[in-house]
Amino acid sequence: MKNVIIAGGTTGMGRATAVARAARGDRVTVLGRDRRDLPAGIDFLPVDLSEIGEVEQAAAEIADRHDRVDALALFANRPMRERTETTDGLEYTFSLYYLSRYLLGVRLAPLMDAASTIVNVAGVGTTKGRIHWADPQLRGNYGLITAQLQAGRANDLLGVAYDGRARYVLYHPGFTRSGLDGHPNPVVRGLLKALAAVAARPIEEAVAPIVEWVDRPPSAPLTAVDRGTVLDLGLSTLDPVEARKLRDYTESLLC
Repeated sequence: MKNVIIAGGTTGMGRATAVARAARGDRVTVLGRDRRDLPAGIDFLPVDLSEIGEVEQAAAEIADRHDRVDALALFANRPMRERTETTDGLEYTFSLYYLSRYLLGVRLAPLMDAASTIVNVAGVGTTKGRIHWADPQLRGNYGLITAQLQAGRANDLLGVAYDGRARYVLYHPGFTRSGLDGHPNPVVRGLLKALAAVAARPIEEAVAPIVEWVDRPPSAPLTAVDRGTVLDLGLSTLDPVEARKLRDYTESLLC
């Protein structure tokens, strides 16, 4: 039996992964804002993953309840049409999509070893987007796509800078029938659903590699997979210098 923690696991790919691992007899804990329709037998820890204090508290509770973590799967994301700040004064997408993943990986690292796996589901392999170093909180240059691409790039760099013992997997599932209700524009939401009906991967297909990585982590400390293709870690989007710079910036926010 594995001990699996899933952040953003109440819907879509996160929920599908939770259900699949619970069916294998694992102890699964889902982190999210509300339980929704999670099946019985899956533990739920209510937390607003956009808030630093709540993520810190959730990590502490997990450490109190468990001696080890075998897998940490990171899914939480929610597009915001207008710039929104958290109570910490941070841009919402940056805080939810990136910072929560940073915090959980760092705080739970003592419970993980080389037999453990962290799977960070974002957009590795995507070359668009960048970290806006002059204005990383996007106070003067906010756009939904800009924020999503920046946080996605930050997650790529998070995997590069991770120095825990767990195997780290950056995973881009491609266009999947997951999270389509999260787009704030109802017209775009409808178009995405229509397109997904004919072009998107089924959720079960998209999460299948994640489900298997829990049992069989990759042998390398860092693996990047874009829609089934293992990527060269020498990609410019996986720059170690940028990764260290982002880690330093992130730590400065937590001081």
